[in-house]
Amino acid sequence: MTSIKVGLQRIWLIAKREVGRMCVHPIYFFCMIVAPIGCLFFMITLMEKGLPANLPAAVVDMDNTPASRNLIRQLDAFGQTSVKIQTRSFEEARKEMQKGNIYGIYYIPKDFQQEASTGKQPRISFYTNGAYLIAGSLLFRDMKAMSVLAGGAVGLQTGQAKGYTGEQIMGQLQPIVIDTHAIGNPWLNYSVYLNNSILPGILQILIFLITVYSIGTEIKYKTSRDWLHVGNNSITVAVIGKLLPHTIIFTIIGLLTCAILYGYNAFPLYSGWMPMISAMFLLVIASQAVGVFMIGVLPTVRLGLSFASLFGMLGFSICGLSFPVSDMYPPLHALSYLYPLRHYLLIYIDQALNGRDLIYTWGEYIWLLGFIILPFLIRKNLKKAMLYFHYIP
Repeated sequence: MTSIKVGLQRIWLIAKREVGRMCVHPIYFFCMIVAPIGCLFFMITLMEKGLPANLPAAVVDMDNTPASRNLIRQLDAFGQTSVKIQTRSFEEARKEMQKGNIYGIYYIPKDFQQEASTGKQPRISFYTNGAYLIAGSLLFRDMKAMSVLAGGAVGLQTGQAKGYTGEQIMGQLQPIVIDTHAIGNPWLNYSVYLNNSILPGILQILIFLITVYSIGTEIKYKTSRDWLHVGNNSITVAVIGKLLPHTIIFTIIGLLTCAILYGYNAFPLYSGWMPMISAMFLLVIASQAVGVFMIGVLPTVRLGLSFASLFGMLGFSICGLSFPVSDMYPPLHALSYLYPLRHYLLIYIDQALNGRDLIYTWGEYIWLLGFIILPFLIRKNLKKAMLYFHYIP
């Protein structure tokens, strides 16, 4: 009991020492408070409506008839599409797309009304800029839907002219009725999809950087011996005491993120608060453990921060946010499990989105706890660097 009490006292002294260092260096305040909170409110306000609205598009109307003008009005009525340019020159519309002023072109051919009314199947063309993934995809969806509706309207008029009943016409136009139900995010809200992934990812990389920086600067400026001495020459006590203030601050920021996402914005949270609060706390702890491992392997500020930046940025792609992990090249598939964010996202999908029983997700919690082993793997190398490493600028 005496040794435990002494250890706790040492941890407290080191934590007080770290708070003093944090107050002296503004980078801590920026990276631990300003940056994550700024990103939180920026991302939330950026996608406040869930989906981009009124994306600019151009219409090339080569027909200029009541039918084509009605088609343009209906296209402009879609929430995501705003017809900003109407022209009879495809070249003009193409130049506007190349300038980035519009994201799509809807082309109505000459004699559209005449051919549609005589059953000659006029061809409507539309072009979207795939360089802008979200804007191009949304405009493609609206233009395709408008083309299907236009084809249905023509088919309806043709069927009525031939004396078919409404049921006969609909049976030909849509022989199979599709009933679609989006699971987890029925509103197709991009904020639900992106912010629950990007914001924890930003928090993870900031934890990497601060952990590496705080330990690396101790080694660089040769204060690591004093730090270790306050910890009674115990590397475990020294690291725990140093990271304790960081853990508290980052956990508060993580809980604020959860409060904004699931409380203020009322994003899906079918499992209740505790599974996601626990996952956020474990994400902080696991990210710190990875940061300690990074600086233990490369005990210089320059190399450590470079490693943390590269590894952290790759996490946004490898964790499965933008591309399924199961379809990745096998080594990258294996690498994805070395990111705490990957396991946090799996917990989020199972618990918050799908509301599954906790028994199906316990393995991801174990994975996050397992990252705590990493600092112990390099404790000898880190302690050696703290005592004997000579920093070469």
